[in-house]
Amino acid sequence: MTMLTTPDQIQGARLLTLRQALKLEIKGMKRTGRSAYAILKDEGFTGTRQQVLDQLDQIREQLLQTTTE
Repeated sequence: MTMLTTPDQIQGARLLTLRQALKLEIKGMKRTGRSAYAILKDEGFTGTRQQVLDQLDQIREQLLQTTTE
């Protein structure tokens, strides 16, 4: 288990969590409160739900590359 200690690590974990929530929203799962899509739009992501998910997939790949190096 890895400890998240820096703001960048915490932000990365938050984005990965929102990515998973967005995937569930795309599949039709409802949640109470604000949607992951709305939160991500406030964070500056643009496009449709699928386009935002694609952007998050790219970020995920970058995060995985930096952790394996």
